[in-house]
Amino acid sequence: MSFLSRIMVIKSRAHFSAGGNNHPGDNVRGVSFEGTRKKSSNQAKSRVGIIIAGFTVAYCIIGGRLIQYGLEQPEAVSSIGRADNLMASRPDILDRNGEILATDIRTVSLYAEPHKIVDADEAVEQLSTVLPNLNQVDIYNKLRSKSRFQWLRRQLTPKQQSQILALGIPGIGFRPEKRRFYPGGSTASHILGHVNIDNRGIAGMERYIDSQGLADLAAIGMTSDAKLEPVRLSIDLRVQNIVHDVVVNAMRDYKAEAAGAVILDAYTGEVLAMASAPDYDPNQPSRTLPDGSVDKVYEEGWFSRMSNGTFEMGSTFKSFTLAMGLDSGKMTLKDSFDARNPIRMGGFTIKDFHGKHRVLTVPEIFQYSSNIGTAKIADLVGIDGHKEFLTRLGLLSKIQTELPEVATPSQPRTWKKINSVTISFGHGVSTTPLQTAVAGAALMNGGYLLDPTFLPRTEEQAAPFRHQVMKESTSADMRYLFNWNGIAGSGRNAQVAGFHVGGKTGTADKVINGRYANDLNFNSFIAGFPMDDPRYIVLTIIDAPLTGESGGRISGFTAAPMVQKIIARTAPLLGIKPKFGPNGAALLVSY
Repeated sequence: MSFLSRIMVIKSRAHFSAGGNNHPGDNVRGVSFEGTRKKSSNQAKSRVGIIIAGFTVAYCIIGGRLIQYGLEQPEAVSSIGRADNLMASRPDILDRNGEILATDIRTVSLYAEPHKIVDADEAVEQLSTVLPNLNQVDIYNKLRSKSRFQWLRRQLTPKQQSQILALGIPGIGFRPEKRRFYPGGSTASHILGHVNIDNRGIAGMERYIDSQGLADLAAIGMTSDAKLEPVRLSIDLRVQNIVHDVVVNAMRDYKAEAAGAVILDAYTGEVLAMASAPDYDPNQPSRTLPDGSVDKVYEEGWFSRMSNGTFEMGSTFKSFTLAMGLDSGKMTLKDSFDARNPIRMGGFTIKDFHGKHRVLTVPEIFQYSSNIGTAKIADLVGIDGHKEFLTRLGLLSKIQTELPEVATPSQPRTWKKINSVTISFGHGVSTTPLQTAVAGAALMNGGYLLDPTFLPRTEEQAAPFRHQVMKESTSADMRYLFNWNGIAGSGRNAQVAGFHVGGKTGTADKVINGRYANDLNFNSFIAGFPMDDPRYIVLTIIDAPLTGESGGRISGFTAAPMVQKIIARTAPLLGIKPKFGPNGAALLVSY
C-alpha cells in the first residue's frame, strides 16, 4: 500500500472513531481525543499570554525612554540652534510718522549633512559657481567633518537658493530664517544700530529693544512667529534723511575726516535726527574683502561721533561760561571786561584769535569770541563755581538715554586755575556733541535740562523729567546773545531768511596723540531757531576739514554752513513758519 493510501485510511478511522457509534473501546478513544484538544487549547492561551506580556514590556521600555528623553537637556549639534531661536521675530521700528525704519523679512540659510555628502570636492566646486566668495577650504573641511550638521552660508537670496537647488547636490538643504532689513540703508544707521546673524540686536536701538525684555522672550521661544507691537521712535525720517545728506556731503566737500549733526526738540528732549559720517549700511554691517578678511576701514563706520565720541568743543563752551557768569549774579549784559592784553599763566599765553585789544562788553565778548574776556568771567566765578555749573548742566557726566553707545566725558582730575581758564573757552574738557546740544537746549528753553530721548514724548510727558538748572532770566539773556551773534557775529553764515537763526561757533585745535595740531581743527556750531522762541536746537561738527566755504577752514566756513543747509531744508517739515519784516509783519518777500 502506498504512503498516500495509508494516510487516507488513518484519517478515515479517526473520523469514524469520533462519531456516535457505540463500539467497544469508543469511550476510551473519546477521552483520549478530548485530552489532546484541551492540551492544544492551553498551549494557545499560553502563547497569547506570552505575546501580550512581550508587547507590554516593549511598550514600557519605549515609554520609559520617551520620558527619559523628555527630561534630558537638549544636545547641541554642531552650530545649529533651536528652531524657535532661529525663527525669532523682532518688532518693526517706525519713525514718529509711522514710516518703517527696520523690519523682518523671511529668508533661508544653506546647511549640509556631511554624512550624506557623496563627493565633497565636487560639492565645493558646484557651490562655488553660485557663491563665488565662498571659502572653499573652510567649506571642504565642513563637508568632510564627522558632525551631522554644518552651516555653509546664512541668509541667501531667493535667486541663490534657486540656483543651488538646480545643482541637485545630495546632503545639502535649506533652513528658513528671518533677516533684519533696513529700507533706508545708512540713513539712520547710528540710531538704529544692527543685529547679528541670529537676529539679535548688538548696537543702537536694536540693542536697546533687546535689553527691554525681547532677548529674554526670544530665549524661551515666545517670539518665534508672534506679531509684535512696533516700536515707534522720535526720529522723523524726512528730517533724518536731510541731516544725513548734509553731513555726508560736508565730509566730502570739506575734505574732512568726519562730520556729524543732531536736531533736538528743546522742550521735550526728543532727538528728531542724528547722523555721523563715516557711517555704514546696517543691512551689511561687516564687509568681506576678496581675500576673505573683514574690511576694518568699513567697520570704523560703526562709531557714532555724535554720542560715542568725546571732543574738546572749542568756543561753543563760551556759551556755558557766559551763562555761568550771568546766573551767578556777579555780572550782567551791561558789564565790560578788559581784553587789551594777553593773559600769561603757568607758562601759557592766552590771547584772542582776532583780538580787538580794547575793553569789551559782555555781548562783544560773545560776538568776537574773546578768549581773554571769557577767561576773566571764569576767574570771576571761581574754580568751584565753574565746576559746579558744568556739572549742573550735565557736561561732566554721562548722559542718560536709550541709545547704548554713549561715552563718558573727560575732565582734569584736579581743577586748578589754569584748567578753569582753558575750560572756559573749550579746551581741557571733552564731551560728546549730543550732550553739548542737550546743555545748549537748557540755555534757550528757559533753563530746563532734559535728558535726550529717542522715543516719542510730549511736553506733558517730559515735564516730570525737567530740571531747572539756571534762572529763567539767564536763559533769556542767552537767547539775546545767540540771536545777536547770529545777526552780527560768527553765526551769520548759518542764518536762514525768515527763520531767525542764532548760535555760536566753535573752532578748537585738534588733539592728536595728546598734542594740539596747529594745522587741523575740530569745528562745531550750536544753533537754535526761531530765536524769538527757540523750539529746535541744531548742532553740527566737522573734524579736520582741509577746506570750507570761500576756502576757510574754521567753524564759520564749515560747521555754520552745515546748520544753514539743514535748517533751510528741515524747518518747513518741522512746522516752523517763516517770518519776514519787523515782528513778522511782512507776509511775502521778493527775492
